[in-house]
Amino acid sequence: MGVATHLGIDLAEYDARIRTFIPNYDEMLDTAAAAVPAKAREIIDLGTGTGALAVRCLEKAAQARITGIDLDPEILKAAARRLGGRGTLICSTFSRAPLPACDAVVASFSLHHLQTRSAKSNLYRRIHGALRRRGVFIIVDCNPASNPGLAREQRQAWKLHLQRSYSPAKAEEFLLAWSSEDTYVPLEAEIKLLDSSGFRVEMLWRKGAFAVLMGMR
Repeated sequence: MGVATHLGIDLAEYDARIRTFIPNYDEMLDTAAAAVPAKAREIIDLGTGTGALAVRCLEKAAQARITGIDLDPEILKAAARRLGGRGTLICSTFSRAPLPACDAVVASFSLHHLQTRSAKSNLYRRIHGALRRRGVFIIVDCNPASNPGLAREQRQAWKLHLQRSYSPAKAEEFLLAWSSEDTYVPLEAEIKLLDSSGFRVEMLWRKGAFAVLMGMR
């Protein structure tokens, strides 16, 4: 299933609508891109979408090239237009695509499509193996609290963000659909997965249920 179908929107509307779905979207992507080493030459973007994070990474690392991996061939066309000649785009699942040697791996709102923690662990170990010395793995995603009460508060805050653009019923419909299709690993468990895969972990950003994490090789 393509990302636009997954989110229930037309592909042409993706870049505008994603901000109505995800609070602080631009702030998170800017934080992630800022953590990419300026001297990076090879960057892998897992679930590159329209290239919104990839293009920010290229602004930080002026000599870099992007390998963008996404399963949706239509959205890769949008990424190709955005990246010009500075990207190699691969239509594949990132759990199966080869990961070339690189200086950074980034992923924004894509890793929650992995259904199990063991699948994440397998991918994280592959990423660790692909990264060169002092390489970084940067994740932008929904990682709610482990505490049920706090997680409910975070969900309500997300719903309030959605209600700026949609009715309460539609906002609830979105959240129920996404929770049935996606797997949101709690923040504490996500950090443990990265740590057990060989990364030294730093939390770069955190608001509500959302986080930007960096694993250092």
